[in-house]
Amino acid sequence: QVQLVESGGGLVQAGGSLRLSCAASGSISGIGAMGWYRQTPGKQRELVADITSDGTTNYPDSVKGRFTISRDNAKNTVYLQMSSLKPEDTAVYYCRMTIRYRWPNQYWGQGTQVTVSS
Repeated sequence: QVQLVESGGGLVQAGGSLRLSCAASGSISGIGAMGWYRQTPGKQRELVADITSDGTTNYPDSVKGRFTISRDNAKNTVYLQMSSLKPEDTAVYYCRMTIRYRWPNQYWGQGTQVTVSS
């Protein structure tokens, strides 16, 4: 079995920073793409950032220039550095990983709350 455990959420003032982490554990032979998503009540989960196995990153315009995704393959961990946070960034943040040589191969973290106060 594979588990993804997130950490680093919390309450921060607008303009502040937070760093989220998501570590995968279990029977893992390799990890492909990793990503971060967020969701607020009544809305669909949306992509915040993703990173391929070769380090190519992708961001929506809403976070581009403020958020940075990175990965440590040796630790099976993905990070999300969030800066210049805005109240509209408030959401539950989820990590997602594609675990190679497993089916199903999409795994999600349990979610971590990020609250940005104005």
